[in-house]
Amino acid sequence: MADAFAPTLDAARARIAAVRPSAYARTRNALDGAVTGLSPYLTHGLVTLPEVLAGVVARHPLDVQHKFVYELGWRAYFRHVWAHRGEGILQSLHDGPLPDQAYARALPDDIRQACTGVPVVDEAVRTLYATGMLHNHARMWLASYVVHVRQVHWRAGADWLYAHLLDGDLASNHLSWQWVAGTGSHKPYLFNANNVARYAPAAWHSPGSVIDTSYEALDRMAREPRPDASQGRRVADVIEPGLSCEPPADLGAIAPNPARVAGAEVWLVHPWNLGELPAALPAGTRVIGLCVADFHRAWPWSERRWRFVGPRLAGLVDEVWHGDSAAIAAALQGAASVRSVAEPHLAPWLTRWAECLPAPALFPPVEHRCDSFSQWWTRATRGLTSATDLLAVNEVPAW
Repeated sequence: MADAFAPTLDAARARIAAVRPSAYARTRNALDGAVTGLSPYLTHGLVTLPEVLAGVVARHPLDVQHKFVYELGWRAYFRHVWAHRGEGILQSLHDGPLPDQAYARALPDDIRQACTGVPVVDEAVRTLYATGMLHNHARMWLASYVVHVRQVHWRAGADWLYAHLLDGDLASNHLSWQWVAGTGSHKPYLFNANNVARYAPAAWHSPGSVIDTSYEALDRMAREPRPDASQGRRVADVIEPGLSCEPPADLGAIAPNPARVAGAEVWLVHPWNLGELPAALPAGTRVIGLCVADFHRAWPWSERRWRFVGPRLAGLVDEVWHGDSAAIAAALQGAASVRSVAEPHLAPWLTRWAECLPAPALFPPVEHRCDSFSQWWTRATRGLTSATDLLAVNEVPAW
């Protein structure tokens, strides 16, 4: 699985070419269904939502209400919520089945070590550690077990999952956990062993486990505070991969160096805009890659994710800087101009250093904050019939 997500444009474009929208719509809920595997490439900006949809529509004309377009909308919607709520997405938007204080704040070791004795949970954790990826349905099962069966606060689970995902995005990940937890939706997401048996391979099936019960029983379980007495039935045989707040040494990152950009026009490349460099960059532009220490101290990554981002970042730039925000700001002060692509993960710092150009958008802006996807979707697609209509709404910025 090490090469399943090669950090290259060719790999991303091959996945776009392989999308079969009808099969996707029909089978996407199954763990062996026709999912696209595009999320790491979208998260890190190797490709954009408009590029993905344009590539698919060139082969498969789609109605704007097609399931594939709808699912692209969820990524845009989560960014919409983040834009309006900022760091508020890291807190419960409202109470779930229980008050916030009723949930444990630490993720139990038996979950981290894949030895809960519930096969669907343990298989999900093993897959996560082995690949850096997890099918969306498996993410929902895992989150539901953590929050509603084990009564662990969604934030503990969301932070842990984010750290190990290749496609970890604070908006998509943390708001999805809130949707499951019932703090960002009208009711908690619950699942049982029958649901797993319908959509997962045999190794994931969980007969006789705590989830082998009715939805009514699971709903009662989610709403009744109780001590966590669950214990794994097997010895831990999985070691959680380590996390790092620094890029690997062989990436060749250096401390921010003002002499390298003094008097120059600068284009900043960060881990979320790893697509092609702008064609119109002036000759002599210094292209600098950034790993902002302030962000990674708060949100460390697995080595697998660093290995996905690092080679692509290094291949795009003249040099990679790793340093705290103050050092980067000081180093850039002598540049003639600094530009980059806007990115909410770096919002506390990037706009202070650079003129930030908007990332290409697929959906028209919805100015009013929408607290449900359906409300946002209705507004974002109003008056549009086909996916081609949607693509025509926003022009790709000329960088």
